[in-house]
Amino acid sequence: MEVNQDYGLPCGRELETVWENLDEVDEHQLDCVHCRTARESLLALRAATQELIDEPDPTPPDLVGRIMSAVRAEVRRGQMLDLPAAEPGSVEVSEQAVAVVLRYAADSAGNVRARRVRVRKVGVDSSGAAQVEVELTLTTRLGNTSGADTLARVRELVSAAASSRVGISLVSLDLLVEDVYEDGE
Repeated sequence: MEVNQDYGLPCGRELETVWENLDEVDEHQLDCVHCRTARESLLALRAATQELIDEPDPTPPDLVGRIMSAVRAEVRRGQMLDLPAAEPGSVEVSEQAVAVVLRYAADSAGNVRARRVRVRKVGVDSSGAAQVEVELTLTTRLGNTSGADTLARVRELVSAAASSRVGISLVSLDLLVEDVYEDGE
């Protein structure tokens, strides 16, 4: 089976190299989190493929669901962001996890609710933390007469959460108010 040769892992190894040595783990693969993760995914793929080969009919009812769950989970997770680490090695967090933390911070400002949070990596700062741009779409409470103060509070809380709770460097934060809600909605 040929694997896309253009897919390099963050450690510098090609995915094809991991595939070719799937049954023969070398020292690098034992120590490298990226190679181990890729190897586990490839082993799961090989096992699922073998299951299809061994049992051509009928297909197990949960096989497609299991495969699609794995695919959806990978897509939802988004890109991984590097965090600064005090110890040698690396720490990563998914864009999805960052979005959840930032959404919670925005919701805690009062008079607004976060709708969508888009996190996009744009670089890495000198400490090793990911630099990100964030677009946060909000809905505001009907009758909120302190809109500017509310948005300033959202900006303050989201910026603080990005640096202190997650450990990423916020390069830009775009706040978009797109709707109004009434209490009880």
